[in-house]
Amino acid sequence: MRNLRKMVLPAMFVALAATAGGPLYKNPKAPIDARVEDLLSRMTLEEKVKQMQNNPTGKAHEIADRFKGDSYGTTHEMDCNAYDAAVIYKTLGEHVKKNNRLGIPIINCAEGIQGILQNGCTLFPHAIAQSTTWNPELIEEMTAACGREARAIGIRQVLSPVLDIARELRWGRVEETFGEDPYMIAEMAKAFVNGYQGEGVLAMPKHFVAHGTPRGGLNCASVAGGPAEMRNLYLYPFRRVIAECKPGAIMSCYSAYDGEPLTGSRYYMTDVLRGELGHTGYVYSDWGSVERLKTFHHAVDTPEEAAIMAAEAGIDVNVDWTYQTLVDAVRQGKISEDVIDTSVRRVLRKKFELGLFEGDKINPDDVKKVVRSKENIDLAKRVADESIVLTENKNNILPLDLDKYKKIAIVGPNGHYALMGDYAWVNPSGEEGIDLYEGLTEALGDKATVTYTEGCDWWSQDDSRIPEAVKAVEDADIAIVAVGTRSTFLGRGGNKNTAGEGYDLSSLDLPGKQQQLLEAVVATGKPVIVTFIAGKPLVLKYAQDHADAVLVQFCGGEQQGAAMADVLLGNVNPSGKLTVSFPQSTGNTPCFYNHYDTDREEPFDAPGSYDEPRLHYIFEAPEPVWNFGHGLSYTTFEYSDIEVDNKEPKATDTVTVKVKVTNTGDREGKETVQLYVNDVVSTVSTPKQQLKGFKKVNLKPGESQVVEIALPMKELALWNSRLEEVVEPGDFELQIGAASDDIRGTATITVK
Repeated sequence: MRNLRKMVLPAMFVALAATAGGPLYKNPKAPIDARVEDLLSRMTLEEKVKQMQNNPTGKAHEIADRFKGDSYGTTHEMDCNAYDAAVIYKTLGEHVKKNNRLGIPIINCAEGIQGILQNGCTLFPHAIAQSTTWNPELIEEMTAACGREARAIGIRQVLSPVLDIARELRWGRVEETFGEDPYMIAEMAKAFVNGYQGEGVLAMPKHFVAHGTPRGGLNCASVAGGPAEMRNLYLYPFRRVIAECKPGAIMSCYSAYDGEPLTGSRYYMTDVLRGELGHTGYVYSDWGSVERLKTFHHAVDTPEEAAIMAAEAGIDVNVDWTYQTLVDAVRQGKISEDVIDTSVRRVLRKKFELGLFEGDKINPDDVKKVVRSKENIDLAKRVADESIVLTENKNNILPLDLDKYKKIAIVGPNGHYALMGDYAWVNPSGEEGIDLYEGLTEALGDKATVTYTEGCDWWSQDDSRIPEAVKAVEDADIAIVAVGTRSTFLGRGGNKNTAGEGYDLSSLDLPGKQQQLLEAVVATGKPVIVTFIAGKPLVLKYAQDHADAVLVQFCGGEQQGAAMADVLLGNVNPSGKLTVSFPQSTGNTPCFYNHYDTDREEPFDAPGSYDEPRLHYIFEAPEPVWNFGHGLSYTTFEYSDIEVDNKEPKATDTVTVKVKVTNTGDREGKETVQLYVNDVVSTVSTPKQQLKGFKKVNLKPGESQVVEIALPMKELALWNSRLEEVVEPGDFELQIGAASDDIRGTATITVK
């Protein structure tokens, strides 16, 4: 049978080629597998290895010299505007078609986590802000819009989303994640991937795997946890996204897990990623991660050995130049050409699936029609609106009463700076986008006066301008203190960042003199609203205790100031909910909600205070300031009538949980109903709570709605001590609430 198949396939290929009147791989009607094999058979070793490399385009006039007659797997050009990028990609496509002997196209890539990383594209809120909307449908709409902008430019692959789990808050890249919970990450990532891929742009979930919990919070540091934690926690989002969305590619990571460098690990990159999780696309190295097998991990002696290690592990496309050594390595018998062929097949398959061999028509004039359209700007505003989280609102001071507050003083470094985040290619000065001062001034018109005084910057110990800010507050009716972090793309703007890639914190206190500024403003006795504009949680215990209200806005995109103004004034009712918990102190981390019972509830716990130290944190309880899922509204919601349609399900069943939610206030508002699960008795430790479903609904005053959430019993599975994934029989408590620490009702099911 095997020999018969070998005879039949070539005969079929010949017939198809004859029908098309040319090489089989150029026949769009031929099966993709056949096209791949036909093209691969025509390629030299040098041509194959180039398909495993990324080559930046440079400017349009540089393309002929950079590429000559060669084709590569992927390319990118980020340091230009959208129109110029379209010209570059159009020029490159025409050059390769004319000058490459086989006419193999190149996949054009870009960062795309909060919009396409080309100047002039719509700047949406960053990933952490996307997650605080708790609205996957909105995020899919957002990435579909991003996908259309990408297609207008000629981009067919984005290097997003990030599936890392944000449990280490010192880590600078928290803002790139969807938060601390694997279920939330999976749900948001699915929406993100589907939006892009629905527009013909491949998504690339990253960083595979466990990159987001580095030791000490230091970017690229190692991660430890063992095989069970790997599967229960870190692999979960990838497993879901790969199974349900089939992303075109996966990016590896810089880290080592339990001492094994992941980019060089055949076990993780092939056995787990492809064998266990079923990934069929290609694997793309994080930038420089192959070279780092030598220079960072010291796992090999030479760049050639690093290239061999990564290629044999399953890294199909490398974004440094170490893979240039593979040609000689094959000829010297150090690595099999079969390894090269396997990777090239994966890359070519995606090029055929994308239709690139039939020509990707790029018209730079389309950029002006599609990129940053009014519809996309409005969409950026909607995402920003739903991302803002109201964490405190004492005496309902918000929305602002303009009859009482005619003079508003904004102070703090983020009051007149639009914080985009570390993957937005903008001017480091924050000139793009609408900041808080601009948004509030525009929204108020002549209804009130607004002043701005910086008071201090984000990082330095200079407190000389705080008295000026205090004076501005004393002359006003109310103060808005805008504190937080600063991050720019890859650190553009020098060493002034306090968050973002490579900018990790040893302390989670407000950097610089921001805490001193806040305390000085509170001391004036004027009402104080804190707008925490940042990329990740910091210690805001003082703000919780002393501010009249606190609003959290994570890197809110180009419309962030307009969104914050509308929330402050009540034009938008806040509906965001936290997806990362806020710690009481740096030493109180990690503070994620889905901890084991044993992590915080030791039988002798008796939390103390600074007046009376006790057990176990002797000065404070080990609880967050604000928990995962927390977020207030200008209205109130009542939960009632919880029902479960099957209280004795089998492990293969899906149960439906119903709850009636009523808007009991006088404003229209959105509420996110959250479903948590507690495995009452399990053979291995399981979290006290695990998010397993949520739904966001909009209700008018007095309106009720029965919310239904489906819960597949497979979501109750754990990895036992034998590393078997099982749904253990027994009782599970289902918790319905408005936050992880605001459970409104429970029900118990017994799995048979």
